[in-house]
Amino acid sequence: MTTILFFGRLSDAAGASEIRIDLPAHVETVGALRTWLGAGDSMLAAALAAPGVRAARDRIFCDFDAAIADAREVAFMSPLSGG
Repeated sequence: MTTILFFGRLSDAAGASEIRIDLPAHVETVGALRTWLGAGDSMLAAALAAPGVRAARDRIFCDFDAAIADAREVAFMSPLSGG
């Protein structure tokens, strides 16, 4: 079981800030997870594909090609703005 976290506006698009799921075998990278999560929800797909969205695997920032086979947690974060 893997915990998927959504921060900022991504939690609104996902309808939750956290979900726990068993990942299908074909979902091997963060990018594949992003695609799989958005496949059934166009609003979530658009939010996850937006410029500046970052990902972390087990609390360490990573690229979308990072492997997730043994990850306990994957987080998606929307870009932050401030002044």
